[in-house]
Amino acid sequence: MEAILLEYAWVLLVLVGLEGLLAADNAVVMAVMVKHLPKDQQKKALFYGLVGAFVFRFAALFMITLLVNIWQIQAIGAAYLLFISIKSIYEQRKGEDDHILDDNGDKVEKKGSSFWMTVLKVELADIAFAIDSMLAAVALAVTLPHLDLFGLEDIGGINSGQFVVMLMGGLIGVIIMRFAAHKFVQLLEKYPQLETGAFVIVGWVGVKLLVMTLAHEKVGILPHDFPHSTPWTLVFWTVLIGIVVVSAILGVRKNKQENA
Repeated sequence: MEAILLEYAWVLLVLVGLEGLLAADNAVVMAVMVKHLPKDQQKKALFYGLVGAFVFRFAALFMITLLVNIWQIQAIGAAYLLFISIKSIYEQRKGEDDHILDDNGDKVEKKGSSFWMTVLKVELADIAFAIDSMLAAVALAVTLPHLDLFGLEDIGGINSGQFVVMLMGGLIGVIIMRFAAHKFVQLLEKYPQLETGAFVIVGWVGVKLLVMTLAHEKVGILPHDFPHSTPWTLVFWTVLIGIVVVSAILGVRKNKQENA
């Protein structure tokens, strides 16, 4: 029994780290999406986003068998993340994200989405990240031996012990997101150049979901075990860390040039 508990504790520790990283990605998205709003509305939008992140992760946990079996759900999540990533980067490169021309041909600040439209976009992103989060969690949890808790064998179609581990990892991830989102808003205000890097990260997470979709047993374009293989895991996290490092270096350098 002690060996099983130690195994559960180790997987929970790894899951907390993984969920923390995924929560940071989710927080980046929320920060970028709400940054055009006034300060008081930013806080409200972030609050709704955090509530949505909690609700959707909890719902995804109970529907995990549905998420695993229906590849179209994963495909929709991947498509949405890739869409907002490509669209935002394209608009930035075209110079259309911050300014438009008025009747005199002068540049004026472009009005962003309304408050509720921004909240809707954040919630849709939360759904996509909830799918990614729970798929990552189940990949770890299903390796654990069955442990019946609370007199229940299964919860939501999975073993109750595995369910509790996934739930705890998800909740801790949302708590991390709660603090990270506000910090990222402040960081983007100081270094707005980091916005491009943030959306590249969003796109890369979309690629991760796309890989899961292509490896689904009902799609079969990639080997079924490929998304959880060591080579792909190393590639994913190496590229993700590389995006963060390069974005930070370029953002700080550009900020110094503009303030010189």
